[in-house]
Amino acid sequence: MENTTIYPMPRIGDIAPNFDATTTTGKMNFHEHIEGSWTILFSHPADFTPVCTTEMSGFAVETPFFNEHNTKLVGLSIDSIHAHVAWVNNVYKNSGILFEFPIIADIDMSVSKLYGMLQPGESETAAVRAVFFIDPSKKIRLIMYYPLNVGRNMEEIKRALVALQTSDKHSVAMPLNWQIGDQVIVPPPRTVADMLEREKSDYEMMDFYLAKKSI
Repeated sequence: MENTTIYPMPRIGDIAPNFDATTTTGKMNFHEHIEGSWTILFSHPADFTPVCTTEMSGFAVETPFFNEHNTKLVGLSIDSIHAHVAWVNNVYKNSGILFEFPIIADIDMSVSKLYGMLQPGESETAAVRAVFFIDPSKKIRLIMYYPLNVGRNMEEIKRALVALQTSDKHSVAMPLNWQIGDQVIVPPPRTVADMLEREKSDYEMMDFYLAKKSI
């Protein structure tokens, strides 16, 4: 009989579900931990696996970037706290890279189920490579899901974070392939008067509804 287990999946715009957990940096209440900051919550399938080691090392190396952008990192896998600590130690001894951000020990899969990280068609016992971008109001702003066998793109994670923060700060949108420093899209006019005023602006315009500017 085909497995029909369905786990809830938070959506963009939802408040990130709260939870209490044991992590490699101590006990955590998620909402208390992320208070006042952006957060990237990301899961990996298992400790002591090759792709996950490259990904977690990538997050660790980029910690200064995330700190500069007021962003906390929180990792997770369905492993025990003892496995997490042993893995952190192993990677540190072999590469000199230390995972200083908390890694949730989700041995009972409660957080993975809460966030829809278990995809039954992929695995019932390992979390897929999920990435949740959460803003300071605790709202989920962007979600990425990768299968077990494809590692994430760190440059895209960084780009998406800055895009969200830039959009919030300047009330703009980002065009296809936007990179940090590129022009941004100005929201389209809502009235005829706004449309006429835009014609006098120094925006780069394809037409009145598609205008770009530098910030």
